[in-house]
Amino acid sequence: MVRTAVIFANGCEEIEGFSIVDILRRLNIECDMIGLDSLDITGGHNIRFTCDKLISNDLLNYDMVALPGGMGGTQLLASNIDLQNIMKKRFANKKWNAAMCAAPLAFSKFGLLKQANYTCYPGFEKNISRENPQATFVDDLTVIDNKNKLITSRGPATAMSFAYAIAQTLQCKTAEIESNMLYTYLLKKSRD
Repeated sequence: MVRTAVIFANGCEEIEGFSIVDILRRLNIECDMIGLDSLDITGGHNIRFTCDKLISNDLLNYDMVALPGGMGGTQLLASNIDLQNIMKKRFANKKWNAAMCAAPLAFSKFGLLKQANYTCYPGFEKNISRENPQATFVDDLTVIDNKNKLITSRGPATAMSFAYAIAQTLQCKTAEIESNMLYTYLLKKSRD
């Protein structure tokens, strides 16, 4: 059974985290909501919710761990030593990790982006390039770096693209749900 986790911290961008959880659960992929230091979280837009578990070394056993953005949440994620140690071990063990919006800043601080292809919220690539000069910024909705087993995305409007990329990376077929949720319709109309 494939296991995924989304790490939530106070001040997170709710739509980014909830989109991942929603889409993966619709696809019958186990997806736990993990609180950084509390089960009770207040997102960046004052949406309160409860997580399933707290971070622990069990995160080393998940097939994918994803971080939503939001500057407040990202700062808490990036400064948490326990999470940093877990993510470094996951990276060393060649496990898939994902971050979007501001959260690639945490990956940068953890050393995960040293030679990776990535994307992030516009402008944050400047901070990342100072910290990781060999990282390559890519101006796409979602970037999958197969070599480093990293998935990154731009921001709230790209949350569904990010969630589908996560599911597809986990070998899940998404075409039917993309159609049912009108995602393919949205993409087609945005190109017209």
